[in-house]
Amino acid sequence: LLFLWSITVSIFGIGGLLGSSGSRYLTVKYGKKKCLLCNNLLMIIAASIMGCSKIAQSFEMILIGRFMCGVSAGLCIPLHHQYVGEIPPKRLRGLANSTSSFFWSLGKAVGQISGQRELLGSQSLWPMLMASCGFPALIQLVTLPFFPESPPYLLMQKGDQEGCKKAIRQLWGEGHHQAEIDDIMKEKATMKNTKILSVLELVKEPAFRWQLYMTVILTATIQLSGINAV
Repeated sequence: LLFLWSITVSIFGIGGLLGSSGSRYLTVKYGKKKCLLCNNLLMIIAASIMGCSKIAQSFEMILIGRFMCGVSAGLCIPLHHQYVGEIPPKRLRGLANSTSSFFWSLGKAVGQISGQRELLGSQSLWPMLMASCGFPALIQLVTLPFFPESPPYLLMQKGDQEGCKKAIRQLWGEGHHQAEIDDIMKEKATMKNTKILSVLELVKEPAFRWQLYMTVILTATIQLSGINAV
């Protein structure tokens, strides 16, 4: 039992590693908005599997659901940063990028509180607790189709200048936005002359060695402090 529950807890991280590893390929090929929509479907399916595990009397369903949740979360984190970081005007980008950390911490807190035996952590209600991760995904699945695709993606990856202008007007309102479009074009020109490294190439590149050390140490120590330690 100890082994099974350890696998159940840790398999989320394995799924997250796989999901985040494939995020770049998927976003370039299909776009941020479409990937987010499909990712919501994946989370809803995972939540449904875990929610039905007690009725089916299957711990394997919990394992599968946790793994799928991990894949969805691994995809969602870079997708969220990219999409939310690209759709607001410059003056709001800092605020928009901070939403990920805020809601990540808020979600952990709500999960910890909801998991108390007096609430959803009881013997009869725990399947609802495990299925609750599908609720935010359902909200986003319903609301996201009303949002346009990321303007930089439309211009840089698809070469759709009219689609980019239409998306900017829908997001920022009517006005003169040529300066922002010019900035995106400059970024596109810069990226043509920049080699994009794979994960393995990044690890082997001596020029980024100390930056990589700092990132790994900071990320690792987060697990030993803050909300996890509390």
